[in-house]
Amino acid sequence: MYSGVTRGMKEDNIERKTCLVTGGIDLSTNCRKASGPVYMDNSSTTKPFPEVVEAMSSVYEERFGNPSSLHRLGSESEKLVRKARRSVASLIGAGENEVFFTSGGTEANNWAIFGSLRSAGSKFKHVVTSSVEHPSVMAAMEYLKELGYRVSVVPVDREGLVNPGEVVSRVKEDTCLVSIMFVQNEIGSVEPCREIGSMLSRMGPKRPRFHVDAVQGFAKLDIDVEKWGVDLLSISSHKIHGPKGIGALYIRKGVPMHPLIFGGGQEQGLRSGTENVPAIVGFGLACDIWARNTYKTRDRLFELRHRLIDGIAGIFADAVLNGPEHENAAPHIVNCSFPGFRGESLLHALEKRNVFVSTGSACSSHRTKPSAVILALGKGEDEALSAIRFSMSPFTTVEDVDSTVSALEDALKELRPWRQKTT
Repeated sequence: MYSGVTRGMKEDNIERKTCLVTGGIDLSTNCRKASGPVYMDNSSTTKPFPEVVEAMSSVYEERFGNPSSLHRLGSESEKLVRKARRSVASLIGAGENEVFFTSGGTEANNWAIFGSLRSAGSKFKHVVTSSVEHPSVMAAMEYLKELGYRVSVVPVDREGLVNPGEVVSRVKEDTCLVSIMFVQNEIGSVEPCREIGSMLSRMGPKRPRFHVDAVQGFAKLDIDVEKWGVDLLSISSHKIHGPKGIGALYIRKGVPMHPLIFGGGQEQGLRSGTENVPAIVGFGLACDIWARNTYKTRDRLFELRHRLIDGIAGIFADAVLNGPEHENAAPHIVNCSFPGFRGESLLHALEKRNVFVSTGSACSSHRTKPSAVILALGKGEDEALSAIRFSMSPFTTVEDVDSTVSALEDALKELRPWRQKTT
């Protein structure tokens, strides 16, 4: 558990304030708190909003009907699912019937890829992606190669950005899908998805489908699937203070899609299985809370991001920022390499000081190999192995940032005797 917003509860014997406004949580304000654990790993997962937990508990206890049942309890659950679907759709500019609930971002990404290829037919054997995609996309691409597909991987520049023209130039007559993420989950680079979508749209009706993994950028940055020319878009709940185990795939109306899961024909016959109503309700509510606060929250996160970058530079002159510094940067992610130090050692040294960070994607954090994303920027193995990701949320305070910098300075001093030699 970490510092944030509760309803007057005591957590680890620390009093924390409730930070509520009429109609929901006010995410644009720093909640003052006593000193305690500092959670800076929000790109891995987030703590659910208190309102989300309360709403889900109510559904578990009182609205437990199966949405497919014809009786009143089933009808009540079906209405809750429909309301949540509208809330999710509103954050990406989609229609209600274009949002399909999944078990999370990984399933949504896999469905977008394999569902597209299965529905396209055997003549389309080529896919385009980037070198900095999430493991749920990269692993799927590796499997496609085993199946005989050709995968074109577009490199990125030193800031982790793809060139839209180069992406489109890789498209061939048998290209079925172009899959590019919106916000890189390790370094926070904001990819030019709107430009790519616009360029693909100009190719006419025979263009490949355009899939965007928007899990890290969803709710934090503006998304408009219509203006972007997106056909498929993956999102997840637990990155925006909703529950784990629920996500969604946007499928543009009229785009043929092959299901991955067969059964009772839920989700318009495309994703069978009884809907996880409590999680869906929590997901929808989290979207509603973000919708009320997005712009103020974004501005404050950018301020905290700049404060953290300046603080790190002030205590360790050799620190290297991975990803964009200002332009094309997500507001909540800071990734820095500390040459001469091991990222894992720094992580545990910070953990001892009650600051929680990560060394990269949570989906590959147990691997000892250097980050493939950092290497894709053209950086060396020392920089890749010494990288730390700090990721913030609406509940992150100025005090959290300052405590992180102070703990980092102390950790670097402690680890200095074990510093690796660099060449």
